[in-house]
Amino acid sequence: MPVYKTPGVYIKEVEIGGKPIEGVSTSVAAFIGITAGGDSYTNKPTLITSWGEFVAKFGRYTQTEKDDQLSEEEKKRKREILNMSGSVYGFFQNGGRRCYIVKVPDTTDSSIIGTDEGPGKRTGLHSLKEVDEVSIVVAPGVVESSIQTQIISHCETMKDRIAVLDIPEDYDKSQAESFVENISSEKGYAAVYYPWINVFVEREEKLPEDKEKRIVLEETFLPPSGYVAGVYARTDAERGVHKAPANEVLSGVIGLKLKITDSDQEGLNEKNINCIRSFPGRGIRIWGARTIASNELWKYINVRRLFMFIEESIEEGIQWVVFEPNDKALWDRVKQSISSFLLTLWRDGALMGSTPEEAFFVKCDETTMTPDDINNGRLICEVGIAPVKPAEFVIIKIAQLTASAKQ
Repeated sequence: MPVYKTPGVYIKEVEIGGKPIEGVSTSVAAFIGITAGGDSYTNKPTLITSWGEFVAKFGRYTQTEKDDQLSEEEKKRKREILNMSGSVYGFFQNGGRRCYIVKVPDTTDSSIIGTDEGPGKRTGLHSLKEVDEVSIVVAPGVVESSIQTQIISHCETMKDRIAVLDIPEDYDKSQAESFVENISSEKGYAAVYYPWINVFVEREEKLPEDKEKRIVLEETFLPPSGYVAGVYARTDAERGVHKAPANEVLSGVIGLKLKITDSDQEGLNEKNINCIRSFPGRGIRIWGARTIASNELWKYINVRRLFMFIEESIEEGIQWVVFEPNDKALWDRVKQSISSFLLTLWRDGALMGSTPEEAFFVKCDETTMTPDDINNGRLICEVGIAPVKPAEFVIIKIAQLTASAKQ
């Protein structure tokens, strides 16, 4: 007990109980593609918080009287610029607030995927390894299965983000069903949307009779991924990440590339393709919330994203244990922190069960750690979560080094 040498009132702060865990953001998207401008930002993930900021840094799709004279390759590039800029526009139009832009030189495999030569030297998709807050990855209109497979692999490796993918614009339903057979994600780190959407997008034009450039709205078809990413963000903000981003209106969409009927949807659903449908008097809506998972547990987008949210929130929320000895007092504090976090989620309706015991459990003791783990400062927790049915737990393990770790 300390000895105080002068009279007075002394206050000593004693820390007991667990530290609160804050939920991480789940609505930050990353867009990979080519843009009209912004060459100085090439291969540098750049945070954008509004459509105006995107235009200021990366420019917008433009049209001039000379466009008819462009080569087929040049027209293709302009179309890819439109896909990118229009998709970012749709992201903000549908509720997105923050996204990173990864401008690449072109949409070839080598540019989109990029290279990984270590921190600060990564390009393309690999550059997103350095942006922890990204939770949605979009490459608008990039439909090569070889590229999509690597985007999915990136998400599976990072474990904190999901890929939102497109199907080629002119594919009919049978072609769309065949297309998704070339991509897969056992644990559901990707979702596919179909068909393309009819929208108005901003473009800049300068005709011979115009003294200045002007901004006009152009009707066109766009891949749905960017608009859908905005709906993810909107749903997260309004209802929570545990709510499926389905039966949601796509703002700014005036039509579809083709009509999907109930019978069409049955076949597309079986292939885990999320349909976008038009309903008289109800607007154009996302009518599906499936991942492309082969594992039944991860077949729904909201379940996959809920687990991403929980795992990352806990991992970031217990970083403080690195300064603590690996003993029972620490285990109890960590268990309390995680339990309090999950209790809040249960009260919000994110976990199933009429009682907390049916919704989750947390273990952090000698049953989750071996003597070797304890002696070497490895803190290991076992967390069971019931996302679909009460008392049907999915188990995740959280590991962290403590101050007892041997260097």
